[in-house]
Amino acid sequence: MLYTEEKSHAELISHCVSNFNIHPDKLALNRIDESLSTIREMRSMRITSAADALRRLARQHAHLSTQHRDLTSSYSPNAHSAEILGLDDRKFRVAKQTNDLEVENERLEAELEHLRLRLGELEEQGVEGDERARRSREADDPTVLRLWLYRNLGITLDEGGGKATVGDSRKGDVHVVNIDPKFSRWFYADYFWGVVQG
Repeated sequence: MLYTEEKSHAELISHCVSNFNIHPDKLALNRIDESLSTIREMRSMRITSAADALRRLARQHAHLSTQHRDLTSSYSPNAHSAEILGLDDRKFRVAKQTNDLEVENERLEAELEHLRLRLGELEEQGVEGDERARRSREADDPTVLRLWLYRNLGITLDEGGGKATVGDSRKGDVHVVNIDPKFSRWFYADYFWGVVQG
């Protein structure tokens, strides 16, 4: 009886072993292990990539911080203001020099026109010229005498009489005056004399 029971147990175990197939489970476990290994590799690669990017960003941040520190340390509001004032002063000087050159140019143009007129007069007189007749005419003509006096004082009138150029030889300066008929001749005479006398 006991032998029969042991035999039945053995048959039951043998039957269970023969009918219990673990091969598909092994294959499934192998696939799971492969998947886990692949996932671990991908995770490791992502962590490495993120660490590299973080190091790059850290270096870039350090570089930009250094640049910012250098710029803020080199910037000086006082120096910037002084530079702006210096540029404004230079601009003013250039504008004044430009204005002075324009005035000098007008004076030279008036003098050139006067010399052209004088050349025309000399060409009309010829090589010999009649010096005594010219002096006689000048002595008799008060306008010529006034022009001669003006020239000796450094005053040049334009051909139309609407503008005068007054030179101050001591200061090396030139004044261009627009002659307005509403002011009297005495006013301009006094002004010219004041400029000539300095």
